[in-house]
Amino acid sequence: MLTEILVSFFILTGAFFTLVGSIGLARLPDFFTRLHGPSKATTLGVGGLLIASILHFSLSGEGLSLHELLITVFLMVTAPVSAQLLSQAALKRKPAAPPGRN
Repeated sequence: MLTEILVSFFILTGAFFTLVGSIGLARLPDFFTRLHGPSKATTLGVGGLLIASILHFSLSGEGLSLHELLITVFLMVTAPVSAQLLSQAALKRKPAAPPGRN
């Protein structure tokens, strides 16, 4: 019962942060603010889902699940690097300010 509650908590928390990151990507006004949605909130959301998966498969008697740990490491390394590269490319391109902003 406790395992199911923990797994449910991490699934709901991960889904919430993934949703917030996706909404931020769609609704924020310019490129640099849109970059924060996927690089911050969605990474945290996927991390919560991976923790739920680790708990479920490790505590259900199938042994320690290490695949999710590898996914987490790769996600935590690649998301900030890709966000940095995208922001540097956008700065070199110097995009115009959106209407209403200086």
